[in-house]
Amino acid sequence: MKRWLQRLGEKMRAWMYGRYGYDELSKFLSIIALVCIFLSLFVPLLYPIALIALIWSMFRGFSRNIEKRQKEREAYLKFTGNLKQSFKRRKNMWRDRKTHRYYKCPSCKNWLRVPKGKGQIEITCPVCKGKLTRKT
Repeated sequence: MKRWLQRLGEKMRAWMYGRYGYDELSKFLSIIALVCIFLSLFVPLLYPIALIALIWSMFRGFSRNIEKRQKEREAYLKFTGNLKQSFKRRKNMWRDRKTHRYYKCPSCKNWLRVPKGKGQIEITCPVCKGKLTRKT
């Protein structure tokens, strides 16, 4: 039995050679599919969405068009990275609400953190060297 499983594993590895495999986007699609399958017990319209997500996840894993799958993955990571960064910034703003103020640079849109209670100050953006005057 052990030898049979080893041979099966070798055949599976050989079959997957040159295919894209499982990545973050496939994992996300699989989780969405599982959640939709569970929720389809209460809302039957979610079942087709679950099937589409599951099929798309499997298609991505077995695809041989690696360049296209990598572009999809990069777009997904860019989108989720922006979301994570936004949530992290909001978390930091909440954590520092008593000691610091956050301002957005008007020219480069970078977020600047300055200490509270300093009165009217001129803030220099470290990225674009633009200046803005704000009350802290």
